Amino acid sequence: MTIYGIAAIGAGLAAIGAGVGIGNIGGRAMEAMARQPEMHGKIQSSALILAAFVEAVALFGVVVALLQAAPTA
Repeated sequence: MTIYGIAAIGAGLAAIGAGVGIGNIGGRAMEAMARQPEMHGKIQSSALILAAFVEAVALFGVVVALLQAAPTA
């Protein structure tokens, strides 16, 4: 397996991790809103911010994985 294949696997794992993280955040937020409907606004905004953080970390993971495969001069 070449370094390009390994980088692709790393980028894929970062994307899968982001999907799992956002799914977990969304599921827990829905559960929390069902338990306390009056806190809907706070829970929704917190979940949105947390989802953005998860996406940012996943994007960094993808970029690092792809930079590892970049040819050096």
